[in-house]
Amino acid sequence: MKVFRGLPNAQARRPCALTIGNFDGVHRGHRMLLSRVIEAARGLGVESAVMTFEPHPREYFAHVSGDESQAPRRVANLRDKLQALDAAGIDRVIVEHFNARFAAMSPQDFVRTLLVSGLHVKWLIVGDDFRFGAKRAGDFSMLAEAGKRHGFAVESMQTVLHEDERISSSAVRSALHDGEFVRASELLGYPYTISGRVQHGRKLGRTIGFPTLNLRIAHKRPALTGIFVVRVHGLAPTALPAVASLGVRPTVEDNGRVLLEVHVFDYAADCYGKLVRIEFLSKLRDEEKYDDLETLTTAIANDARVAKQFFEIPTLS
Repeated sequence: MKVFRGLPNAQARRPCALTIGNFDGVHRGHRMLLSRVIEAARGLGVESAVMTFEPHPREYFAHVSGDESQAPRRVANLRDKLQALDAAGIDRVIVEHFNARFAAMSPQDFVRTLLVSGLHVKWLIVGDDFRFGAKRAGDFSMLAEAGKRHGFAVESMQTVLHEDERISSSAVRSALHDGEFVRASELLGYPYTISGRVQHGRKLGRTIGFPTLNLRIAHKRPALTGIFVVRVHGLAPTALPAVASLGVRPTVEDNGRVLLEVHVFDYAADCYGKLVRIEFLSKLRDEEKYDDLETLTTAIANDARVAKQFFEIPTLS
């Protein structure tokens, strides 16, 4: 799969069948949409393509307004989104930087500049609630009319349901926030994971007997925070049992940086720089701020004990 940051240059532009969206989480509804794109691309003899945005448009507008709480909680980082799109079989992904210029683009310019001139779209499918252009002024009927003028076909995808629930990124966010990982995996179609490269941290964990792998979370509002039972993929032939903290570490920091810290049981190898994938299995509790390091250490020890019970790992009494 080819990934373009912004529109491909003139030499790299190819006719395509396209879909457009945020694709946060690439859930089962998204994958049905992607399958239709791939089917149409093969029928037309063109490449299948996805246009997505970074940051999420609502995240951009929340930042502009100064109210970060209005930004959506992110299900997936960009790496995981691209990996899921690749696994779905998409040929190319265009990651558009959502900024002031993009936000001000009229629906007409969106069609002419992006779809027609920039991507040579021959076929397009969007969700039934798709809006585009400045102030979300463009809708499906406007897009269909533009397709007739510019020579590309337009389809809409109806809502996909799971047990009478609309499959959406919002539904996945809700499930993750509530620690309902079975429900989240049913909506996604796969277990929920976060990937990243192991980075150097403050190495506080090793001083209190709980060394951790540290993964930076680029966005400030992940879909879930707290203490979790997890499995770590990428360090050994099989997934390793672990306990993890995802949040801002209020006891030891106050800078608001979001970090995923993972303590892998009975593991001591050097893994800095390795790409790992953390699979979430169960939520133990919310993140808390403790009065001192001793109280924090006691809480971590209890979390590790409960997580080991989950995996049926013997513990010293």
